[in-house]
Amino acid sequence: MKHFILTSAIVTALAAPAWADTLTIGTATAQTGSLAYADVPTMQGMKLAIDEINAAGGIGGTTKIELVEKDVRSDPAQTSIAAQELVDAGVSVIVLPGDSDPSLAAIGVVSSAEIPAISTVASSPTLPEIGGDYMFSNFPGDNVQAAVSAKWAWDEGHKTAWIVYSPDTQYTTMPLYFRDVFEKLGGEILGESTNTIGQQDFSAIATTIAAEDPQPDVVMTSAYEPDFPSMLRALRAAGVTGQIVGSDGIDSPTTFSLGDVGEGVVFTTAGFATEGSPLEDFDKNFARKYGNAPESIYSAVGYDLIKVIEAAVIAANGSTDPKAIRDAMADLEDVQGATGLITYKGTNGMPLRQVSLIRVKDGGRELVGQPSPEANLIPEPRMQ
Repeated sequence: MKHFILTSAIVTALAAPAWADTLTIGTATAQTGSLAYADVPTMQGMKLAIDEINAAGGIGGTTKIELVEKDVRSDPAQTSIAAQELVDAGVSVIVLPGDSDPSLAAIGVVSSAEIPAISTVASSPTLPEIGGDYMFSNFPGDNVQAAVSAKWAWDEGHKTAWIVYSPDTQYTTMPLYFRDVFEKLGGEILGESTNTIGQQDFSAIATTIAAEDPQPDVVMTSAYEPDFPSMLRALRAAGVTGQIVGSDGIDSPTTFSLGDVGEGVVFTTAGFATEGSPLEDFDKNFARKYGNAPESIYSAVGYDLIKVIEAAVIAANGSTDPKAIRDAMADLEDVQGATGLITYKGTNGMPLRQVSLIRVKDGGRELVGQPSPEANLIPEPRMQ
């Protein structure tokens, strides 16, 4: 009888699952419609990361990434349809639009198929809570951003504030988190106004705020295009002189083209390219690929999304099985992205990642700070 002695290296190799040749990622994103301002640049960043990974031989030097793309036209119903089409196509991961509402429309599809889904830039902390174990976010949470901006406003000496929010979407209720934190710090909310998504006339809201005597030190909103430019113009035209505080939804070329009206606006977002940072390198690589610098942070966040998926596949020993990727993703710590380190372990689907405070200055970005939010100030997720 012949006897064979297996070395430990051979045993390990036999026990480990074989690395797949291809990882297929399905994207159900808004390439047209109201969310395209975020999802189009996010997809550009994703494709830059994929090109870099594939040029190096794939994930782990072995597994190439392929995309199956669907345009959901910023529509929740179309998002659900596209997600099902991607499931039927056999993808291992699904990328959903940059807002919680259309992403949540795909809950049933994602949960039934047990395929991990990650939104491009949706920041509502309720997304993974409502979406379940297979739903992930890819952006600092609304409650975290609000904790950072409220603490900054208070530290700047602002004692009173007015919030403007819309109940139409999860994201546009971020000012309610700001209110909670600002009041906890000792600030006073003088009033609240609500608007509808797509509202064109903000004169009534602006007149109400301007009539306060004294006016609030801060006006905080999470309105985004096209609402935010209209709101800001109305506020300044009515004579509102206080500090305007916004959120990542206004990190767009429009905000920086408003001239004197936009000067001094401060907002939270996911990163700022300091000298020698990974984000500075990303911006250079992006410009080489596309011929122009990124117009917003969303491109870098898209790049980070692919780096997270890459890290999950590596942690899953090269498996492209959706459940294995999901389990590995939920346990990731300190994944190096273009915007900084990203952690999912112990976060219930919401990433721990850096928040940057940016000021609009001379039509460009000025870094105000990159503070770590105080854990005791971060409000619990608010169900709408």
